[in-house]
Amino acid sequence: MNNKFTVADFWEAKNNGKKITMLTAYDYPTAKILDEAGVDSILVGDSLGMVVLGYEDTVKVTMEDMLHHIKAVSRGTKRALLIGDMPFLSYHTGKYESVRNAGRLMCEGGCKAVKLEGGSEITEDIKAIIAAGIPVMGHLGYTPQSINIFGGHKSQGKTIETARKILKDSLILQDAGVFSIVLECVPYKVASFISERLDIPTISIGSGSGCDGQVLVTHDILGLYRDFTPKHAKKYFEMGNKIEEAAKLYIKEVEELVFPNEKNSFIVDDSVIEQLRREA
Repeated sequence: MNNKFTVADFWEAKNNGKKITMLTAYDYPTAKILDEAGVDSILVGDSLGMVVLGYEDTVKVTMEDMLHHIKAVSRGTKRALLIGDMPFLSYHTGKYESVRNAGRLMCEGGCKAVKLEGGSEITEDIKAIIAAGIPVMGHLGYTPQSINIFGGHKSQGKTIETARKILKDSLILQDAGVFSIVLECVPYKVASFISERLDIPTISIGSGSGCDGQVLVTHDILGLYRDFTPKHAKKYFEMGNKIEEAAKLYIKEVEELVFPNEKNSFIVDDSVIEQLRREA
């Protein structure tokens, strides 16, 4: 459990039939807990835009947003492979900017790999980043940064044309040198077929158990958003309800003078108070 999980371990896991586990983190304490729990990889996803910052989508997430959160997560990650998302337009304006931004996430942020959304249209950027010594994870299927093209959150790969494109792009990304590919919201039979065709591991988010690993947003598995749970997610705990219960109890105890009590307070000798009274 003390050995660091690396890019090479991704490949070894696929070869040995071991499922890879990945969860998101956006802060130090969450990363520390997940890392100590034994998760293989921690993703600082641009999902932080919606999950933490309250944006309506991931498009508004900036490089500075990503760096701020990756730095915090890296301080709490000792074993898991830390991967950082490259945000919208950070790898779309030329290879120089792509390499520069990926380098910032690694050198300034502390991640060990970066993740890019897209297929054949970004292969030159991927090759340039890898040539600079930065491991790259691909991301196909539903790619949130392209929400305005898709017209909303929609599963991808339901038609022969779209399934064929995802398969083709996955092979192109593999040839470009990515060490793994996230398949998001791809029909599970299509995702399984693609996983069988690839030598590199696939990581599913809403794409079934036939992939080589799974990733979920930690806030989803903890039930922090009580009004919505994505179809592909599973709540393992109702933390949102527990937080509300704790807050209500805190409010009640403060109003009724139950909290704080002497156990929660620092004590001073009565002589100090008496002296203050005389001097007042």
